[in-house]
Amino acid sequence: MTERIRPSKKAVSFTESVIREMTRLAMLHDAINLSQGFPDFAAPEEVKEAARKAIADDINQYPITWGAEGFRQALARTYRERYGMAWVDPERDITVTCGSTEAMVASMLGVLDPGDEVVVFEPFYENYGPDTIISGAVPRTVTLHVPDWTFDEAELAAAFNERTRGIVINTPNNPTGKVFSRTELDVIAALCQKWDTIVFTDEIYEHIL
Repeated sequence: MTERIRPSKKAVSFTESVIREMTRLAMLHDAINLSQGFPDFAAPEEVKEAARKAIADDINQYPITWGAEGFRQALARTYRERYGMAWVDPERDITVTCGSTEAMVASMLGVLDPGDEVVVFEPFYENYGPDTIISGAVPRTVTLHVPDWTFDEAELAAAFNERTRGIVINTPNNPTGKVFSRTELDVIAALCQKWDTIVFTDEIYEHIL
């Protein structure tokens, strides 16, 4: 590295994944690893067969950038049938990403500008802070208080201002397991409507409960 060939200031502000560090410590001490979601079961045979068939059929071209049409149509049907969201248009409202991690940072990069602020409940999944920063914005943290991981309505309201561009909602929450109640979500929704704020929802665990 030289003075001109160096990592960006944003890059050097980030640390190694805490999750990976905990995995190393678990392996070192022969402990049960609760830090990463390692599958302890085989992939379904239907998935394996579909992958084999795709290889045999030479399905090897670039798909549409925002996701294969059939997949997006299936997702739109799911949202209509499961959530009553009849307005979902697979051509305008759905983009397929490589998991929720890419979806979150891509969404932030698409709408955040320098000087914007994003409200994040803490403790939070380790990517939310870096996602906000790399998008040029500033994270504003609001504490989830033990023992029930509830937030103080006044503290949350104080985090919103004219610079607030978004808020991250992750329920069930990683790492606390916190599930926001309908009342809590109504409080959040009212603030978002008041300040015209975007909600970044990470719903990777929605089917656990």
